[in-house]
Amino acid sequence: MVYMVLTVLTVGGLLAQKQTKSTHNHQSSKMSTVTEVQSYVHFHGAPAKGKILMVASSPATSTQTGWPIGFWAAELTHPLRVFQEAGYEVELVSTAGGKLMMDAYSNPTDASGYSANDVISLGYMQQEWFNKMLENTKKLTEVDPKNYDAIFLVGGQGPMYTYRGNKDLEKLFAGFYESGKPSAAVCHSTTLLLEAKKANNELIVKGKTWTGFADAEEEFADQAVGQKIQPYRIESEARKISGTNFKVAAPFSSYAIADGNLITGQQQNSGAVAAELLVKMLNK
Repeated sequence: MVYMVLTVLTVGGLLAQKQTKSTHNHQSSKMSTVTEVQSYVHFHGAPAKGKILMVASSPATSTQTGWPIGFWAAELTHPLRVFQEAGYEVELVSTAGGKLMMDAYSNPTDASGYSANDVISLGYMQQEWFNKMLENTKKLTEVDPKNYDAIFLVGGQGPMYTYRGNKDLEKLFAGFYESGKPSAAVCHSTTLLLEAKKANNELIVKGKTWTGFADAEEEFADQAVGQKIQPYRIESEARKISGTNFKVAAPFSSYAIADGNLITGQQQNSGAVAAELLVKMLNK
C-alpha cells in the first residue's frame, strides 16, 4: 500500500509544505532493528578505579578588560561528572592554591543568564563537598604526580594569564604526558600547549593534531560584549607553530581530539567528550 502525506508547517510566519512518501509492507513490518546501549556507571560505595588530577586557574584580573576572571564552571563540572560516573576519584588543585572563582558568565545563577541551562554545574553547586573543594585547593606544586592516573586542565579566562608561561604547570603536564598517562586540556587551558615542552626541549604538540578555543569563537565573544576580551588568540598563535596540526570544528560544537595520550577539547561544550576520551584511554 502506498499513500501520500501532505504536511503543512508554519515556519517564521510562512507556510511550508513537506511531502512524505510512505510505503507499508506487511511482510517487512515483521522485521525490526534492535539497538542496545550499555555503559558502565559506578555504583555508590564501590572502590575507586583510579585517581585523576584536575587543575584549575586561581582567580586573576584580566589586563585586557579589567574583569575578575577564573575557571569556567562547565569545564570542571561536566568532566567531573564523567569521571565520577566512570568510577574515578578526582582531586582539584589550582595554579596558586586557595579559593577558586567561577567566571561569572559560566555561573548558571548569574544574572546574565548566559549559562542558565547548565544544570550539571547547578547541581554540583548544591553539594556542600563541591563548594568546600572550591574554597580551599592545594597549589599544583604540592602534589605528587605518581599518585594520579591522568591529568585534566580546566579552562576559562583565567588560564590566559595563569597557564601560559607557567613553568610549574608545564613541567607537571609534560611529566604526565611523557610517562604515557592521559593528558588533557580544554578550551583556553590549551594555551599551555603553545609553549609546553618535553624533556628533550621539543614542544609537546610537535607532530600532534590538537584543538583549542577557535578564533571564530573569540570573535563571537568580542562582538557579544563589544570589546576585545583576550590578549591573544590561541588558534592564531597555534597556527604560527611549524610541525603541528591545529584543528577546529564548527563554533561551540562539542569537539575533542585524542592524538596518542594527548587529549584536547575546543571549548566549554567539549569538556565532557574530552573526559570520555580520557576515561576510554584509562579503561584500556
